[in-house]
Amino acid sequence: MTRFLIRLPRRRPAPLACQELVELITEYLDGALPASERARFDAHLGGCPHCTAYLHQFQATIAATGRLQEADLAPAARAELLAVFAGWNAGR
Repeated sequence: MTRFLIRLPRRRPAPLACQELVELITEYLDGALPASERARFDAHLGGCPHCTAYLHQFQATIAATGRLQEADLAPAARAELLAVFAGWNAGR
């Protein structure tokens, strides 16, 4: 009896939507995305000038805030940022 192996065509991963890019951006910048997701991310950037601009803004923000020390924040600003983050985190 002869057996045949039938190979089905591989499905291409669905293109990344802008909202997905926003959700994955920190993992992308940290180098934590799996190769397949990184490829989808890069492909989306190649065709979406809005997300490319968003990525550059994100990188600029990181560069600017990376120079800040906790002591640079006024106590009221620190408290407000922590409250905003707690509210955001509770909504997740």
